[in-house]
Amino acid sequence: MTTDMTTTEKNAAETPETTRGGRIYRPLTDIVERDGSVSLMLEMPGVTPDDVDITLDNRVLTIRGRAGQSRPEKLHLAYAEYGEGDYERSFTLSEDFDPEKVEAGMKNGLLTVTLPRAEAAKPKKIAVKSA
Repeated sequence: MTTDMTTTEKNAAETPETTRGGRIYRPLTDIVERDGSVSLMLEMPGVTPDDVDITLDNRVLTIRGRAGQSRPEKLHLAYAEYGEGDYERSFTLSEDFDPEKVEAGMKNGLLTVTLPRAEAAKPKKIAVKSA
């Protein structure tokens, strides 16, 4: 007899557990390059700005988010694709970014981290003179 696993069960089977009993999920991330900066946009539903921890150590940017309870009280859950747990993701950065100017903001479960390029790493325009 075979049984199908729900999406939540599959994801839970593949993710490590935290010390507080939940799972650690790897948030989906889009990376956008703009003039002079790179922005990371991470999906972290259920996480508030106060529950986000961002560190940059030895060029490794680590983002952690602690999600609150998402299940409605006094209701029986009939089906779930979203598992409860925390988020964590790390990125190794080149030396092209200015660590003193990194900014982060969160809106509607989407965390945006903006990494400005260092002045030395920005492309230089070279003027061509007529001979």
